[in-house]
Amino acid sequence: MSSWLQRQAGSHNVQLAAAAVVSGAAVAAGIFGYQALRRHEAVETLKASIPQLDEQHHAETLNEFGTAGPLPTLSKEDERSAALARRAQQGDYDEDLILEQLARNRVFLTDEGLKKLRSSFIIVVGCGGVGSHATAALARSGVAKIRLIDFDQVTLSSLNRHALATLADVGTPKVHCIRRRMEQIVPWVHFDCRNELFGASVADTLLAPWTGKESNGQKPDYVIDCIDNIESKVELLHYCHKNSIKVISSMGAGCKSDPTRIGVADISVSTEDPLSKSTRRRLRVLGVHSGIPVVFSVEKSGPGKASLLPLAAEEFAKGKVGELGVLPDFRVRILPVLGTIPAVFGYTIANHVICAVSGYPIDYSLAAKKREKLGETMYTSLQGTMERLVRAEVKDNELVGLRIPLGKEEIGYIVDEIWRGKSVISGLSNRLVLVPWKRPAEGFRVNPQWEKDGQKLVVMDWRDLVCMTKEEAVQHEREILSGSKTVEELYDDKVLQLIDARLKEAEIYEQYR
Repeated sequence: MSSWLQRQAGSHNVQLAAAAVVSGAAVAAGIFGYQALRRHEAVETLKASIPQLDEQHHAETLNEFGTAGPLPTLSKEDERSAALARRAQQGDYDEDLILEQLARNRVFLTDEGLKKLRSSFIIVVGCGGVGSHATAALARSGVAKIRLIDFDQVTLSSLNRHALATLADVGTPKVHCIRRRMEQIVPWVHFDCRNELFGASVADTLLAPWTGKESNGQKPDYVIDCIDNIESKVELLHYCHKNSIKVISSMGAGCKSDPTRIGVADISVSTEDPLSKSTRRRLRVLGVHSGIPVVFSVEKSGPGKASLLPLAAEEFAKGKVGELGVLPDFRVRILPVLGTIPAVFGYTIANHVICAVSGYPIDYSLAAKKREKLGETMYTSLQGTMERLVRAEVKDNELVGLRIPLGKEEIGYIVDEIWRGKSVISGLSNRLVLVPWKRPAEGFRVNPQWEKDGQKLVVMDWRDLVCMTKEEAVQHEREILSGSKTVEELYDDKVLQLIDARLKEAEIYEQYR
């Protein structure tokens, strides 16, 4: 064997073949090396050609579907507006023109209030019907830094309620639709658009401080929740509550039609709203019971009113209902929405944020939105209290038909307008009743003038009544109305001064009723 190898190695043909193989390998290595060098140079050239990210060169974060969504194609007018906006955001815009555009807000909020608003940073999560109207109002009112967060795109069905979208915007991200339109109205406003789905895993990033050069590191002054998905909504509210970030949340605008029933209150007392109820329950499991203002409607459903229709049988046949949506937990059925109501929700939210940030007084009363039910309940309670007090002094078993000289609407007015729907003792807004503040000098009795006409009315005036919780009223009746103590002995100066101030204020407004 070894002798055969020696003979082959000495063969001229074998030597030529070996040389060819070696030279071919050398040439291939040279070619591959040259190609690798060219590829490296090409990559470096490509990298060098990529501009730094700034307001002129925008980059989109890929969503969970591996796409950033199409960016809007700008018309000539949009291009001019975008160019003006870039200049304005860099400071190339007359300050006097800005102040003139904000003149009405300026005289309302004062220079100091407008200054606070203009320096604020607001985050809007959810840029549909509610969020778009809220954003438009905030930007028009002077907020100069707004971050928009929404993964969705404008659809044809969005146009019945979206504040800024047009037919040309269908198919484009909602965040860029809002930015593009608002730049034509308030070009100096800085928009940070995040075409992403909010969730707990990205909350630190999406709710992070502002990173723009105009105020780097500024934390959000307010977060506005306009999410219609329960899981994301709860995650957002829980995160804000845990991290002490001010937040206001929009509850359900679907199937509502009465704008007079929309108001602001703490989430702990929001009623007549399935979304609010579900959100409240989930937050309680996470240890959040109150401290989050919400915009909601107390309008009740009824015959002839819109409602969420049951899912068709053929949809169930396609598979599990939870798997029919594009994303987990997003509703499969179309929710009936009257286009005007999301706008009312959005402007109510914006109004709250504008007043809160600028320092303008906010004094909401839940009673105003539930006056009918509240008036009826409190009327019945006051009727029982007065009957009990009169019977204890008159000792007349013939007091059948004893009534108070106030109607249910007047009861609602007293609670809402005078006492702001809160207890004068503790400031609580639950389980409220009206009770006499002091024991009359002549005691509790029937009005003798009306009694002559056969009517048994208690001697009472609206100025005699104050608002308390039921528990506070029990002690008040026992120690003051039926006891020997005075209000000065039972309550501190803060309570006494509050009652005196509210009654004096009511006297002023009484002349306009």
